[in-house]
Amino acid sequence: MKRRPKPKPKPAPPARRRGREGREQLARRAARIFALLSAEYPGAHCELDFRTPYELLVATILSAQCTDVRVNLVTPAFFARYPTPRSLAQADPAQVEDLIRSTGFFRNKTRSLIGMAQALGESHRGEVPRSMDELRTLPGVGRKTANVILGNAYGINEGVTVDTHVTRLSARLKLSRHSEPEKIERDLMALFPRADWTLLSHLLIWHGRRVCIAQRPKCELCVVNELCPSARAPRIR
Repeated sequence: MKRRPKPKPKPAPPARRRGREGREQLARRAARIFALLSAEYPGAHCELDFRTPYELLVATILSAQCTDVRVNLVTPAFFARYPTPRSLAQADPAQVEDLIRSTGFFRNKTRSLIGMAQALGESHRGEVPRSMDELRTLPGVGRKTANVILGNAYGINEGVTVDTHVTRLSARLKLSRHSEPEKIERDLMALFPRADWTLLSHLLIWHGRRVCIAQRPKCELCVVNELCPSARAPRIR
């Protein structure tokens, strides 16, 4: 008796692709992320120590490729020696290098710091300017540094500070599809109200330093876990 061949199993239907998130959906998710991070970090602020716009400008230049903790260890002695732009403009580069050596790239930073101080004296009467265009003419100052100064020294929301933490979290949270800082900044500025731009940077930086770290993000502790397309583990409640 001939055995009938077993019927071939029907191929499984193709998995449905998740539809791309619409603009309105993304905006609602971004607002929820902001609210949750605000509640989690009510005291989020710039972690560089400063008392004046000049001190913040110096600290921000020093923070390139360096931690805020290290910068905060260096700046007290620096400001004791160079308390004003005028004193820094007249500084001996070798002495500046000795003071800031531990922050890395100390020769380049020394040139930027002294050049910045000289420019303040020559073009701005020794005052740190309050506009993006004027700040960006200073040696060592790009858009990111200018955003730090405007937002934290003057309370001016001109843009969003995009550092390595903001770049990483913007990608993981799918708030931007870009990798270039200025394109990420434009995406974030379009998603969040202008009044929140400076605080947004602080919230993402604080979360990036404490939970959403580069190598092993602590997804199980993350307050925005359920809103994160990149979450690797459920949140522990």
